[in-house]
Amino acid sequence: MAMKIRLARGGSKKRPFYRVVAADSRMPRDGRYVEKLGTYNPLLAKDSEERVQLNMERVNYWLSQGAQPTERVVRFLEASGVMEKTERNNPIKAKPGKKAQDRLDEKAAAKEAAAEAEEAAKVAAAEAAAAEAAAPAAEEAPEAPVAEEPAEAPVSEEAAEENAAE
Repeated sequence: MAMKIRLARGGSKKRPFYRVVAADSRMPRDGRYVEKLGTYNPLLAKDSEERVQLNMERVNYWLSQGAQPTERVVRFLEASGVMEKTERNNPIKAKPGKKAQDRLDEKAAAKEAAAEAEEAAKVAAAEAAAAEAAAPAAEEAPEAPVAEEPAEAPVSEEAAEENAAE
């Protein structure tokens, strides 16, 4: 018979209260247990003494009999000094989920596009400044204003003839 020291939930809906029990591992969570070892009330403040109450004599007995505590009960026992604290490592815990990762990728792509557009604007401004620097020498000859035409997609010859006819 594999014994566990675990929590059995009691209390009403949204008002949990737990008994710390020694139970057969095959029994349901809130089902039959061998012995009640203490209580845990998560609604109380973390520094409250009534939050976790354990009968340490009986807990030590069940541990000596080979009962395995659950992860939450191990934390209670570590806090009370019965067990040595173990280093826990969950590298996946801090990793963002798939949707958050997708949003980060989209933000990075948008930032990269904005940086490219800014770089292109700087290059255009530098070219305009170079053109202005060359312009004072050509100022002596009067210039006709040149309107820049926006770049258009190539037009077929038939469409060009129709535009010319109009």
